[in-house]
Amino acid sequence: MSQSTPGPVSPASTVSDAAPLAPVLVRLPDGTTHQHPGHTTPMEIASGISEGLARSVVAAEVDGRIVDADRPLGELASGDAAQEKAADGALSLRLLTNRDGESLDVLRHSAAHVMARAVMRLYKGVSLAFGPTTEGGFYYDFDLDVPISEDDFPKIEAEMKAIIKRKEPFERFVLDRDEARKLCDDLDQDLKVEHIDTGLADQSTVSFYRQGEFVDLCRGPHIPDAGKIKAIKLMSVAGSHWKGDTSNRPLQRLYGTAFFDKKELKAYLEQIEEAKRRDHRVLGKQHGLFAINPEVGQGLCLWLPKGARVRVTLEDFLRRELLSRGYDPVYSPHIGRVELYETSGHFPYYRDSQFAPLFGSEVGAMLDAWANRLEAGTIDADGEDKLMAAAEVLGVELPDYKPSMSAEQKREVLHQWQLVNERYLLKPMNCPHHCQIFKAQSRSYRQLPMRLFEFGTVYRHEQTGELNGMLRVRGLTQDDAHIFCTEDQVEQEFRATIELTKFVLKAVGLDDYRVQLSLRDPDSSKYVGSEQQWDTAENSLRGVLEHSGMEFNEEPGEAAFYGPKADFMVRDCIGRSWQLGTVQLDYNLPERFKLEYNGKDNAAHRPVMIHRAPFGSLERFTGMLIEHFAGAFPMWLSPEQIRVLPLSDKSIDYAVQVAKQFDEAGLKVTVDSTGGKVQAKIRNAQLDLVNYMAVVGPKEAETGQVALRDRIDGDLGSMPTAQAIARLVDEVKNRTVRQAVTAS
Repeated sequence: MSQSTPGPVSPASTVSDAAPLAPVLVRLPDGTTHQHPGHTTPMEIASGISEGLARSVVAAEVDGRIVDADRPLGELASGDAAQEKAADGALSLRLLTNRDGESLDVLRHSAAHVMARAVMRLYKGVSLAFGPTTEGGFYYDFDLDVPISEDDFPKIEAEMKAIIKRKEPFERFVLDRDEARKLCDDLDQDLKVEHIDTGLADQSTVSFYRQGEFVDLCRGPHIPDAGKIKAIKLMSVAGSHWKGDTSNRPLQRLYGTAFFDKKELKAYLEQIEEAKRRDHRVLGKQHGLFAINPEVGQGLCLWLPKGARVRVTLEDFLRRELLSRGYDPVYSPHIGRVELYETSGHFPYYRDSQFAPLFGSEVGAMLDAWANRLEAGTIDADGEDKLMAAAEVLGVELPDYKPSMSAEQKREVLHQWQLVNERYLLKPMNCPHHCQIFKAQSRSYRQLPMRLFEFGTVYRHEQTGELNGMLRVRGLTQDDAHIFCTEDQVEQEFRATIELTKFVLKAVGLDDYRVQLSLRDPDSSKYVGSEQQWDTAENSLRGVLEHSGMEFNEEPGEAAFYGPKADFMVRDCIGRSWQLGTVQLDYNLPERFKLEYNGKDNAAHRPVMIHRAPFGSLERFTGMLIEHFAGAFPMWLSPEQIRVLPLSDKSIDYAVQVAKQFDEAGLKVTVDSTGGKVQAKIRNAQLDLVNYMAVVGPKEAETGQVALRDRIDGDLGSMPTAQAIARLVDEVKNRTVRQAVTAS
């Protein structure tokens, strides 16, 4: 907010300076502890170690929290900022430099402020929204009358570089709510005022950052000064809405990226160009793998024959593996009663991302709309009278419904009627169905663990702007499985699911990954179940990962609403990270569905539930593989493994005979019976990314041979057809990824 800043906004007047800060005990990474005055900052500690270190410091990690390098440590050891500390009360301190991964987010968040400051210098009447970091950079949302286009990028970048050149510091200050609101109001920043009134309604104080004339409402942290930004680039501009709600004010979103080094920016831009070359949407159309037709519906994937062959191969591969590991196949319908998902928690927690309920009558639809309006508080007395009159016309009697009731009581009356007028949902998750499959019969401890699997299609009403080819769809097929086991079996079963996920990723040549242990945010209300259940589940997963020797990082706030999970974050061949396989531990759904088994003591016990999906979804997994392999699938996954190329029409009959032999051996084979020279046929096969070509002519027909060609290595020479078949079958059997790796 780069207008002149009225009011008490200097760092000297911050709320945090209101009282002296008590001394703090600080523990460094080497284990040593040191006593410091409360006003001591991480930067001052760095200076005490060496001036070179101080020049390199970007931020600090204090008790696991990333903070500004000039934040007083005493401030972090008290009040709302206090974290769980060691028994001796020491704050753990880690100084972050540009070599630490966490520092890049701090740099980019600061670059977002620099970009916002530059935009406000160049355009009048700018209202600021938010400017967070993203996986590859940052963005900032603006409300301004003038549309920004890519033609404006050079002047905005020039202004950003001028700001960076001045190396002005980022200064933090804190105001109480009333002062903060007045400051934003004085600066004509109505979006910030609204956020203080609503999004920060429970906060007694609010933090800001100032850089030169620019002031912004912000939690931080930031780099010490803008001079640490060595490379920046604006990437794109798009439309957005205030707080992501399409019913709110439309905004302009400006994307950018920043690095500590120009070489890093250059490498990133090269990766972006390579990613464009590998775009699965382009390759999918070019090679006939899938299509998304608006006449069918956005986000609904049509698997074309070649793409379907890839999918069938993946399904068959995993199905055989699951059957060999003691899983049982099940099937469930594509719809279910709304009450099923209310019980599981999916409907109330994720209603906005689900398709609207389906009704068998006009009555059901009206009652649902009525209940929704009560929930949203958008119904007045006149509207209620009209709805009651409409209900009477439809023959609906609501004798228990009184206008004088509370909204909660009214919803309960309507809900009882909804139970009579059946409501259905397009299935958003498979797990409630699998719970009912478990519950369909009495179960004994002797049957556990029970492992149920299904390639189940589910439906999510993703926003149109979030759809992305096969990577973000509205209809997706999960390789879903649910394991019902005893408490004593949890560790063994969880370990087995981790090993299965590793096996699946290795089969497609994805061996560069890390595991993220996604935990609940203790301060969030979105999670279901008791604190004891969550602690037990999180400790179980943590213990298995620790005992397995796998490296993993913990991410609070990333758990599913019903339980913690281990997510496999996979890097593809150009360095991008994808969240693929996931394993989740769940004590909540068995409780919500009252699942039971008869134990050794002949008493009823509650099973534990493990959710796992090595692929995640077949759509997203296949889309990722298309980009990873640039469309050149390894032999075992390829939709067209070999193409037989007759030298002329005289050799077509023999080509068909050879193709039949390849087909009978289980290979995916086609015959190019088009006219033209064989050199053109070879070139077409290479462009179509066919793994092998078998050239046949009169000589090969006479000797029962083929002239085999590798798409990458070229001519492999003539050999008996049986020898060629054995070679290709062996490559499929071993799931070799040689060709795809070479091609990429």
